[in-house]
Amino acid sequence: MANTSAPRADKATQSSPSTPIPIPPGSVGFVTPQIIGFDEPLHLTSGQVLPQYELAVETYGELNADRSNAVLICHALNASHHVAGMSVDNPRDVGWWDNMVGPGKPVDTDRYFVIGVNNIGSCFGSTGPASVNPATGKPWGAAFPVLTVEDWVRAQARLADYFGIDCFAAVMGGSLGGMQALSWAITCPERLRHCIVIASTPRLSAQNIGFNEVARRAIINDPDFHGGDYYEHGVVPAHGLSVARMIGHITYLSDETMAERFGRQQREPGTNGAFHYGYDVEFEVESYLRYQGEKFSRYFDANTYLLITRALDYFDPSRNYGGDLAKALEPAKADFLLVSFTTDWRFSPERSREIVKALLKNKTAVTYAEIDAPHGHDAFLLDDARYHAVVQGYFDRIAASLELPKRRLTTGVLA
Repeated sequence: MANTSAPRADKATQSSPSTPIPIPPGSVGFVTPQIIGFDEPLHLTSGQVLPQYELAVETYGELNADRSNAVLICHALNASHHVAGMSVDNPRDVGWWDNMVGPGKPVDTDRYFVIGVNNIGSCFGSTGPASVNPATGKPWGAAFPVLTVEDWVRAQARLADYFGIDCFAAVMGGSLGGMQALSWAITCPERLRHCIVIASTPRLSAQNIGFNEVARRAIINDPDFHGGDYYEHGVVPAHGLSVARMIGHITYLSDETMAERFGRQQREPGTNGAFHYGYDVEFEVESYLRYQGEKFSRYFDANTYLLITRALDYFDPSRNYGGDLAKALEPAKADFLLVSFTTDWRFSPERSREIVKALLKNKTAVTYAEIDAPHGHDAFLLDDARYHAVVQGYFDRIAASLELPKRRLTTGVLA
């Protein structure tokens, strides 16, 4: 497709730190992002317009001659474009899906050209609330436009134009990233061959919207929030953001995982195991959640949290079809892989089965795997041999259909 978005790009490099650090087997190595700017206004679902914007992007592997081997990875709420490898500025900063993407891994960068993109509205390099509003010369803050999953897909489609990619071999994501993959199949059906939706849902339940609202209230009611314009006051609503993260984190873990990791263990039991009655940290699970919340408040933007959780709430492809998901999915032409996890109570297997049922009703090719894993919603980020085997096998099928090179064995010989 022709590129009409007048992109501007800062060249990405794959470099190494000044002090040599060994690269783990299967890693894409040291990476730095590129920032790609788009000057054409982006018209949003809300009716608002973003006059210009930038996307932070990392790429891994090589785009083949006919540009048929590209895979787009869409991120979840608090992730970013840094999908795989090690940041050149901080080797301990390993990509959030590094166990999934790399040479010889399920998404094999010896065969695929993988793009990780940070969504508009985020706080990891793409244009967001902390960016300067060109109309005012000040940070956007609370004035940043309302966003939807469909807006992200439109921006990502322009990114595909920038790379000269007419059709992705696959668009893939977990959780909120899975919603984006599903939206790609509906809104840009000619531009992806395969849609991979992991630990996701076609819409949030009332309970999930409720969790998001409680988290947002924690931020908005923080005295340092200042109506979303806290940048001008030189403060951060850290307490509210920390509580929001604690609420969210509980929903990402299963009861089984929390019981195994923490149980009812007290952090500092009193003499002879006596209780310290009070409201300070006493149980190990309290200490863990406070640590996660405080860490999150140091690197994540509160306005970004509000924007992205609202985009989660709004997502519902069936809304304009009287709740008929099959009708909403009729435009899809891609083949699908869906994966769910038995203990994921945030986006339960029932939600994935709902998508599968709608696809089957449309006679769309779909593969479904329900993995018996104890880790809750976070399972999609973890190492599970059965889960990774399903994804690897699916990508092997894609490679065979595209006549890509076979997977390399550990001996370096093509399989």
